[in-house]
This record gives sequence, structure tokens and C-alpha cells, in this order.
Amino acid sequence: MQKPPQIHFRGMDPSSAVEAAILERVESLERFHDRITSCNVVVEAPHRHSHSGRIYQVRVDVSVPGGEIIVGQAPESTHAHEDVLVAVRDSFDAARRQLEDFVRRMSGYRVKPHPEKLHGTVVRLVPEDGFGFIATDDGTEFFFRRESMSSVNQWPQLKQGSELRFTAHEGEQGPYASAVSLT
Repeated sequence: MQKPPQIHFRGMDPSSAVEAAILERVESLERFHDRITSCNVVVEAPHRHSHSGRIYQVRVDVSVPGGEIIVGQAPESTHAHEDVLVAVRDSFDAARRQLEDFVRRMSGYRVKPHPEKLHGTVVRLVPEDGFGFIATDDGTEFFFRRESMSSVNQWPQLKQGSELRFTAHEGEQGPYASAVSLT
């Protein structure tokens, strides 16, 4: 880290135990991502006239090249935050999740897209053996089984010419369909 972590206490006296817990969490973030440039933490105690007990708020602000991660637990978020160390833990856990997401985005990580649903028509059906073939507009035929139907209750309704939606796959023996349903 280019700058040492900054820890501030508001509405409460500084605590060496809380400061030690924060520094341990900062080190954990640095082990995960070694390009953190700064980390500022504000631990805030609620006003003493609050009716719901002392629920602490911990704000974590982490700067990295290309972005900034800011986490601030709302004071009314949970009664577990009546313990300042729990509030510290939860805020740093949220900061780590955001940092992980940031690193994924910066590294070009992409979520695998779901396969596209295709439309087709039943061209052959062998109901006694529980399979058939679906043809798409381009003439490609996809094998499917009764078990490939999204709802087994739809199998008796199928006949040649029935319009279907399905997910296409390429197998060793050729194209086949899964998640088959009537349109």
C-alpha cells in the first residue's frame, strides 16, 4: 500500500482492539489484491440518544488503480452491529466481495452466457420409444427424448408439426435438444 491505512473513530474513544482488528482485515485485503493504494476506515458510534441500542457503522474506502471501493453499513442495518467488531467484520467482508468483483471486471472475466433458446418443429416422433426429432428453419435436425421435455405432461400433446422451444447442443452422435417445451 502506498499510504498507511487511516483509521478514524467518531462518537467514541479510539480502541486499540478495534484498530488491531481493522489492521488485520486491511492486511487480508492486501494479500488478496496487492495493488491497493490507500485504505481509509471510519468507525462511528451512534448518537447516545438513539432508542435502538448502540449500532455501529463502519465505512471502508479502498482505492486501487482504476477504481475505488466504498462500503458503509447503514446504522439500522442489523442488531448484530451492536458489537463493533461484528460491524468491522461485515464491512470488510463486503469490501472484499466488491474488490473481487472489481478484479474480475478489470481482468476481462466474463460470465458464461446461457445457451440461446431455439425454435423448431417436430418432424418425426416415435412416441412408443420416447424420442423424436426437431427441425429448425435452417433445416438442422435435433434429436430429443421424452426426458428432455421441461414438463413430462407435454409429451402426450406432441405430434408432427408441433412448435417447440429448446436449447441446442452438439454431441458425439450429432445435434440434440434439451429443455424442450411447447411454444
